[in-house]
Amino acid sequence: MGGVPSTPSFNGGAQPQDTAEYLIEAFIGEKSFPLASDYWQKLLELPLHLHWSSNRVQKACLLFAQNNCHTRHLAKILIHLSWCLQECVSTSDVSSSAYVKALNAVYISSVFLKHLIENAKTDNFEDLYMSLNESEEEIPSNVSKVQGIEHLVVHSVLNYLGRVDVSSDTYLLHHELLNFMLVALSTQLLSGPSLGADDIHPFFDAAMAQPTSLVNLVIRKLLLNYVAQLRFPLKASSYYIFSEGYQPGVLQRVGSVAANLVLLPLNFFASSSNEASKSPLADSSLNILLILVHYRKCLGVDRLKDKIDYSSPDSLPKEEPFFENPYCKALENARDIEFDRVDLEGNAPSGLVVRLPFASLFDTLGMCLADETSVLLLYSLVQGNSDFLEYVLVRTDLDTLLMPLLETLYNAPRRTSNQIYMVLIILLILSQDSSFNASIHKLVLPFVPWYQERVLHQTSLGSLMVIILTRTVKYNLSKLRDVYLHTNCLATLANMAPHVHRLSGYASQRLVSLFDMLARKYNKLAEIKNDKMHVPNGESKEGDSLQEDMAAELHIYTDFLRIVLEILNAILTYALPRNPEVVYAIMHRQEVFQPFKSHPRFNELLDNIFMVLDFFNSRMDAQKMDGEWSVEKVLQVIVVNCRSWRGDGIKMFTQLRFTYEQESHPEEFFIPYVWQLVLSRSGLSFSPSSINLFPVDAPLDVQDNVEEAEKPQKDEINGNGPEIEAPV
Repeated sequence: MGGVPSTPSFNGGAQPQDTAEYLIEAFIGEKSFPLASDYWQKLLELPLHLHWSSNRVQKACLLFAQNNCHTRHLAKILIHLSWCLQECVSTSDVSSSAYVKALNAVYISSVFLKHLIENAKTDNFEDLYMSLNESEEEIPSNVSKVQGIEHLVVHSVLNYLGRVDVSSDTYLLHHELLNFMLVALSTQLLSGPSLGADDIHPFFDAAMAQPTSLVNLVIRKLLLNYVAQLRFPLKASSYYIFSEGYQPGVLQRVGSVAANLVLLPLNFFASSSNEASKSPLADSSLNILLILVHYRKCLGVDRLKDKIDYSSPDSLPKEEPFFENPYCKALENARDIEFDRVDLEGNAPSGLVVRLPFASLFDTLGMCLADETSVLLLYSLVQGNSDFLEYVLVRTDLDTLLMPLLETLYNAPRRTSNQIYMVLIILLILSQDSSFNASIHKLVLPFVPWYQERVLHQTSLGSLMVIILTRTVKYNLSKLRDVYLHTNCLATLANMAPHVHRLSGYASQRLVSLFDMLARKYNKLAEIKNDKMHVPNGESKEGDSLQEDMAAELHIYTDFLRIVLEILNAILTYALPRNPEVVYAIMHRQEVFQPFKSHPRFNELLDNIFMVLDFFNSRMDAQKMDGEWSVEKVLQVIVVNCRSWRGDGIKMFTQLRFTYEQESHPEEFFIPYVWQLVLSRSGLSFSPSSINLFPVDAPLDVQDNVEEAEKPQKDEINGNGPEIEAPV
């Protein structure tokens, strides 16, 4: 049959036209079968047990791509898939032929659709031929000529996912439909992250055009799948798709054009870099959720002309307009199923909203934050959904989320830089709330099993945060040397500082050591700069450029040192009586502050610190002491005199307050980032030569160059705000 390899061998009395081999060869062949032909019933109802080599599958895909322009078999099987799913939604009988046909249709569609997308020759995906030949047959009434077949199939898939509950009987179809959506949405891999009005992604456009009620159902079901973390039910393994002698876990995947043509889940047995694959359905649901939520597309000004009153300056677009992503909006408006939020006027939220069990979602996130996709979901929730953020802030067991986040920072050398940034931004967002900063110091941890440098017993969560954030700065200073990472850490510490309560001795030492470490870096840079200034005139321009870079870096570290002094000042100004260990740490290392006492950027802040030092040093000198001073005795004197401290003469500085704001074009970071995570975890293999969304030479799970859109807005270090509600 042309390019189709080898003639099938037949078993028993089966006729050639009734075998799986024949039916698949007919599907990829030259003959076009009308939509109403009984061929489609045979293809989709017959148990398929083909085991083709990768090479044979590749040849089949090439032949299909060659013939599909005439046969339109992809469009036809997608229509049949839609019909089967519609029947599955209307009936609860999972043993019906519609369920079997839907499984076969989605298997076959995923294999060949992936090949067509991966090898598309045009950026409008005409090679998919998502239409029927009107001259060949009558167009079904439920296939809109305006919207196209992609709208029909996307609506049917999302409708099934949103309306049909997951059970041991429906698990496999749910999972394969999510795999199909992953393949369909992979057109995004072929383009850049910033989509213009003329960019075409047929399945994305179809998904974004769904009614709000269906979008809400889909977002709710995807999150419930994630929360449930359902394992693959053993009952489903008896389904005919698994031929005798194969066991789950050893089967090859269609996603990499593997040995079974139609017949195996796209990524069902894919292993990931951690333990995220314990629930394949949860993983797939989260992948699709993140892809849909972070999609952005520029509408273009032309589409808004009718809506703009050019006589009114206020109506003119301030920047390039973007459409409103309905999935992002649904996630942002999700509400706790246990609490009906009512505003001050007593009105319930307008319109339909997603109702979710926030408690279960909180607990599941706490268990899964070792996985990078879960960290990104948590970021998406706390950054976009004010109700979920408020729920997190009032929980008394904040360690459920914070401990895995802090452990991720602790293990920074084994994590991607993007994951580190997401964690730091989450901590920055949480630290914007004063009740959070107070609560973390009241929650005492019996021990911290993953912290290796020393045993931490009865340490407050707030003290642990200070320890880990200062440790992260130290790691970054020696390894990554990323200015923005420093900024994020220091911004969070600055937000926490006025609310510090009984900071541990070790955390206090780390805070003072942070100043010492940055001071040594500053002094080294200053020394190098001074040496360069004595180079004779007439040296190369390269030397001038190096000197300018050195001056810029020195300015950055000046700002860092000032922020650390602001942090120490905030503790001493607003919380000194509650933090004797901080006073002790400053007294113990007071020599590190002395060289900067006359520095014009630091002198006012250091005046306060030395006023505290003078007060407690004088109290120490007044003590009659038998023998040498011990740590315990020094602390005892500090504790006693903290009670009499009044802060007379201390200069009050307005509290630093850092807030996170997402950039105006976040898609430039998030779309490539989401797809890198998905490709590294889903088992979907995609030809590197076809990927234009991100550099193909970068590993799929590591992307060291963090774009502006992903970072918090900067403070005055580069002149352009996290919004700081205090002058520096």
